[in-house]
Amino acid sequence: MRKFRSPNLSTDVFSILKERIIRWEYAPGHRFTEESLCEEFGVSRSPVREALRMLVENKLVDKAPHKGYSVKQLDMQEIHELYDVRMALETFVIERLTQSDYPESEWKELYRTWQNLRKAEIADSPDFARMDEDFHERLAIWTDNRALLQQIRSIDERLHFIRMTDITTSQRLRETCEQHLRILDCIKEKDIDCARQALQNNIEDGRHNVEHAIKEALARAYLGPKAGA
Repeated sequence: MRKFRSPNLSTDVFSILKERIIRWEYAPGHRFTEESLCEEFGVSRSPVREALRMLVENKLVDKAPHKGYSVKQLDMQEIHELYDVRMALETFVIERLTQSDYPESEWKELYRTWQNLRKAEIADSPDFARMDEDFHERLAIWTDNRALLQQIRSIDERLHFIRMTDITTSQRLRETCEQHLRILDCIKEKDIDCARQALQNNIEDGRHNVEHAIKEALARAYLGPKAGA
């Protein structure tokens, strides 16, 4: 049983369940019961109900009459729509950066990071899914548009499982590094057409991996150990 000391118990429960769902530790259709969650987290029904409501609002869980709460079923159309929205938002980001100033010191730091990763071995490297997300979110931060950054982060959370099964070989790591460095070069050169094409190549490579990523994620969800077991 997990014990919380935080004054906001519902947020704690929500955050843990959200992370598990994003990482596919629960299979699509997995049912939650208030009783089991209360027992696992050592809390009353009130924060559990609030956490489940928040998961429904975030479109991670469905609530059906007489059936309770279950992890949202996979929707391929929705995934491709998320890629479309991601492409639109991030195209705006790089267009803005090619037409305005950006923090040069942070640009250099980000460039060095991906130069070094290009030389790395996949087994000795960190969580590339998070690093890939950080790269794109860092660019959004440079626009000073908080609403834009929030939308990109929300989409990144929904697509995290694809990134987790994407950069898993040295070849994919090198390709991703080259694409990220190209995007940064285009931004520095203030070449908007170059930047658009570099970004499109990077995002479409991830989209092409969707079916493979889903198969891998489903295998983990159905065959792997369940979180909290």
